This record gives sequence, structure tokens and C-alpha cells, in this order.
Amino acid sequence: MLIAVIAGLGGLLFGYGTGVVAGVLLFLAHDFQLNGSMQGLFVAVALAGAALGAAIAGIFADRWGRRRVLLATAALFVLGSLLAALANTVAILFLGRALLGLAIGVASTVTPLYLAEITTPARRGSIVTINQLYISIGIFISYGVDLFFADFASGWRWMLGLGALPAIILLVGMWVLPESPRWLIKQGFIARAEAALQYLRSTTRVTEELTSLQQGNAEKSTRGTSLRVLFQNRKLRRMMTIGLGLAAFQQVTGINVVLYFAPKIFQETGLSSPFMAILATGGIGLVNVLATVLAMRFLDSLGRRKLLLWGLWGMLFCLLVLSAGFFLHLQGMAGAILIVLASAVFVAFFAMSIGPVFWLLISEIFPLAIRGRGMSLATVINWLANMLVAGVFLDLVATIGRGGTFLIYAAMTLLAIIFTLKMVPETKGLSLEQIEQQFISDN
Repeated sequence: MLIAVIAGLGGLLFGYGTGVVAGVLLFLAHDFQLNGSMQGLFVAVALAGAALGAAIAGIFADRWGRRRVLLATAALFVLGSLLAALANTVAILFLGRALLGLAIGVASTVTPLYLAEITTPARRGSIVTINQLYISIGIFISYGVDLFFADFASGWRWMLGLGALPAIILLVGMWVLPESPRWLIKQGFIARAEAALQYLRSTTRVTEELTSLQQGNAEKSTRGTSLRVLFQNRKLRRMMTIGLGLAAFQQVTGINVVLYFAPKIFQETGLSSPFMAILATGGIGLVNVLATVLAMRFLDSLGRRKLLLWGLWGMLFCLLVLSAGFFLHLQGMAGAILIVLASAVFVAFFAMSIGPVFWLLISEIFPLAIRGRGMSLATVINWLANMLVAGVFLDLVATIGRGGTFLIYAAMTLLAIIFTLKMVPETKGLSLEQIEQQFISDN
């Protein structure tokens, strides 16, 4: 468990790096005279960097190993955090933020990949979901840091600089952790793979597991290592369809609209005090963390597919409530309470379903030979969908209103339910090799 806790710190850096920007922007408008367009660019440069980082992460992870890439990512987090925190020009500030975005993109791909490959089938759901838990904790911590340093002169430097601390812990921790045994076997390093399994399992009795992994790798050796295989091979195409579909649906159902714009929405609904709006947003961040803990408890017992469907139905209900509330123009404290509660429950259902299940499934369904690249492509789609949804939200609100906008998210959630019913299998309790064989047998 301690191994997973250390490796999962990549998720905390992911969450902190994306969440802290809300408080930072309040200072940059003054200290660097950034207008609205430049503030938007400051946010966008990190998202663009994340998409690029996700695109290259899988290639490097497949070529150089999961551990080395996570070590490099931790170092990049430290560099980006300190560069942005110490910036005295706009160019250096944006460069630091771009490096942070790049690191976030790599971490979002390689962290769940590494966690999936080092754990046993019986615990893979809860262990991989540590990544999502850390993302939630990172976001929540960023809200607290923003509030704490809000009254400090140049408090934004502390907000950005503190991101280097968990990165240093990750750097030190990954230095002593082993490489993924599956990647080592793929490279032909059998003795190192056996040593890694002994370290991870805390026992010397790993012969049976090592033999099973070797047999699985030998069976796949003739299937090709190009990512094109997932598009050209009819039997494997379903893997890519599921990965890319869930990547898009995780974002187009509106989660980051709630997380990014919650203070603004709450303030305009009835919580006129900025402090109360931010406090309510922090409460939603706490709900996100607690719901993710529940997901960790049930993913390996109830299963991925069942939790995914339950959560999506709950999200759909909450989105319809939000849409109705905005259509009815509810104002005052009663309206604010309804919107805050519906938003909090929506986030809870997300955190127990498509939030962690997406990252878990894309770490499970791709063949070992191209698992890193397959996850990269799914993660790139996830980040691009994130950029699209966040980028058009205010324009949608201006055109069709909040009620119509949240109705669109509800429609996307209904499509996600249909997609899950038709496409997504149950992977609970299966080894990664058994999951791949299941896909091949079903097609």
C-alpha cells in the first residue's frame, strides 16, 4: 500500500497544478497587469501543455519504462513550480506554467499505468483509484492554499511554489521503487522482473506469477507493437472505442465546468460574498475527496461497470435539477442552497463513477505492447475535451443560458449511459492478460 501511496503522488500534483490556478489568477491581474485574454491564455497554456505531455508520455513510457518517466515528471514539476513562482516577467511565468502543464499531462497518463501494472487483480481497482483520490485531494488542498495565502503580498508565488514539495517527495520515493514487472518482462529483463515482483509482493514466492506474466507476454509477441493495430485489427478496435469514448464523456458531462466555474456560478445565484462562494466550492472539493474514498471501497467488490452506470444515472438527475433551477431563475438563499447541493451531489456521483473508472479502465484494456501509447491517446482526447468544454462554457451561457447549457450536459450524460450499456465490459477480478484475452474472444 505504501508503494501505491508514493507512486500515486503524481495524481496529487495533477490535481494541485490544475486547481491552484483559480487563486493565482486573482493576483496576476494586478502584479503582471494581465487582461482577460492573457489570463485565459495563462490557463490555456497549461491545458495545451497537458495535452502535449499526454501525447508523448505513452511513447516514452513504452520505450524507457514507467519508473524513469515518473522520475523525469517529478523533476519537471519541481522545475515548473519554482520557475513560475520566482518569475519576474510574463514570459518566464508562462514558461513555468507550460512546463507544469507538460508534467501534468505526463503524470495523468503514466501514474495510473504504473499503478495498474504493479498491483494484483484483486486490488487493482482500489490501488489505481488512489490516483483519482490524489487528484481530488490535490484540488482540495489547492483551494485551501489559495484561501490561506489570499491576504499575503504576492501570495501567488507561494501558491505555485508549494507544488514543488509533493514533487520532491515523488522524486525521492520513485527513486527507490522498482520498474513495472510487466514492462521489464516485455524488454526481456526476467531477473529484474522477478526482483521487482519480490519487492512489490514482499515475498520470494513469485514464481507462479512471473511464469504467468511471461506466458502472457509470449502470446502477445506476434500481435504487433504499433498503435495502428488498435485501429486496423477488428478484434482490438473495441478497446480504442471504449478508451476514447470514456475519455470524451468524462469531460462533456460537465464536471470541470462545476469545478472551474463554481465560485462564479454560486456568486451569481445568491452567494454574493466571494468568501462564501469560495467556501462553498471548497465544500464541493471535500465531497469530491470523500466520494472517491467510497469508490475505492467498492470498485473491486461491486465492479467497474455497475458503479459507472449508477454514477451516470445520478449525474443525469443532478444535471436535470441544475438545469431546471437555472430555467426557473431561482435566486436568494433558497436558490443558492439548491444549486450548491445539486452541484455537490453531482460531483459525488462523478467521483464514484466515471471519474475514477475512466482512468482505471484505460489502464486495464490496452495490450501490454502498446498500453502506454493507447493510454496516451485516450488521455489526449480527455484533455482536448476538457479544453473544449471549459473554453465554450461562457459562450454557451451567453447564447442559450445556464439552463440550456446544463441540459446539453444532461444529454451527453444520457449518451454516456447508452455507450456504457452497449460497449463497456466488466473487468473486476481479472488479470490484465485475462482482460485482453476477453476482448479478443468477444469479437
